[in-house]
Amino acid sequence: MQQYPETFTNNIRENPDVSIVGGGLVGSLLALHLGKKGYQVHLYEFRDDVRTTELIGGRSINLALSVRGRKALAAVGLEDVILKHAIPMRGRMIHDLNGKRRIVPYDKTKNQCIYSVGRKYLNEVLLNASERYPNIHLNFNHKLMDMRVEETQMTFKNPKTDEVKEVATDMIIGCDGAFSAVRRHMISRPGFDFSQTYIEHGYLELCIPPTASGDFAMPHNFLHIWPRGKFMMIALPNQDKSWTVTLFMPFENFDMLQTPKDLLDFFGTHFADSIQLIGKERLIKDFFKIKPQTLVMIKCRPYHISNNVLLMGDAAHAMVPFYGQGMNAGFEDCSILSEILDRSPNMDFYSAIREFSAKRWEDAFAICDLAMYNYVEMRDLVNRRSYLWRKKLDDFLFWFMPNTWMPLYNTVSFSHMPYRKCIENREWQNRVLNWSMVSLAGAGLAAVASGVAKAVWYP
Repeated sequence: MQQYPETFTNNIRENPDVSIVGGGLVGSLLALHLGKKGYQVHLYEFRDDVRTTELIGGRSINLALSVRGRKALAAVGLEDVILKHAIPMRGRMIHDLNGKRRIVPYDKTKNQCIYSVGRKYLNEVLLNASERYPNIHLNFNHKLMDMRVEETQMTFKNPKTDEVKEVATDMIIGCDGAFSAVRRHMISRPGFDFSQTYIEHGYLELCIPPTASGDFAMPHNFLHIWPRGKFMMIALPNQDKSWTVTLFMPFENFDMLQTPKDLLDFFGTHFADSIQLIGKERLIKDFFKIKPQTLVMIKCRPYHISNNVLLMGDAAHAMVPFYGQGMNAGFEDCSILSEILDRSPNMDFYSAIREFSAKRWEDAFAICDLAMYNYVEMRDLVNRRSYLWRKKLDDFLFWFMPNTWMPLYNTVSFSHMPYRKCIENREWQNRVLNWSMVSLAGAGLAAVASGVAKAVWYP
């Protein structure tokens, strides 16, 4: 039975009314953060209540939760509830072409880990917690059709009944994903920068079922990776002892696999050890059941217009999934806005969203770029000696100087360091190592020169 925090505020503010468009994970968590502070919150989601329906096909059923997301959950008393359900992943388990496996721990020094969390379960926990607040109002089957920014008015349509509803509010926050309807009304505004980038790679989800005895088919406290240079496959553990397997590769490679024979030959060459785990029949069925999905990166700024419309989560900064930070960055948005409001009790909401917008965009751009980099690392670099050497050096220096030297992955996944500072920290480390290598090389040359001189003058 789920346990929820019992302490809720009774200080229900009359104003402003906050309307959140998008009842996914970020929107639902934001509703809790604001509801806890006493705001009247109206959450509008165009889909059915996820607690009574299945997830849409093609969307991952599990997510990677790290410390940024945990902090946002802890602020509304839900971190422990989620972690009891989650599965810790303490490192990457790399599968080579011959089926041999090796472990690359995330954090040898402090033994920190990320967690595999079921998307549907997390959604349910957030929505159930929201219903315990009398000032949070949930509205499903509400599709945003029109938005009048200056009047902060919106028109919604029920996709099932075609019923139209007009809504007036004080504040609109768009948490409605990478293809945000709220953002569409902002793009034409002067001064609003927007970029949308599709990568040449897509993804398709498969499944490794539990064994005949009902257990995990692989060691379950790891993120499993099959890196193959230009493409890769990963697997995350689920609570029912199955695995969500995701194949990432260029669309041109997907297009080459037109028949079951093509598929089995391809997997036999590149992922041979996975065929027995998945099962030939299931592999064929799942692969051809749905088309590969696209991967998009969204960057925009500013995140607000007219002081009363704001973007958060994927609506503001959608990223490719290779750093496992999409949800965590969206949850961190909730923490940052909440902390701005808490820091100055007399601050009006309009000033808070301006500060959030100014503060957040650089970090959001940074994590979008890091996510693209990590795809190259996961599918290719993890097999290179230079990467393994650097990983060992980072781990040693982190162990030797934990307050001075923190590896890039650790700063992103196990700290609250702003994302742009994570990149700056890595660049500083690179400069230190480059200087050290030059110095060592210089010392080595000097030693050689001295030895030659002695050999010449003192035979």
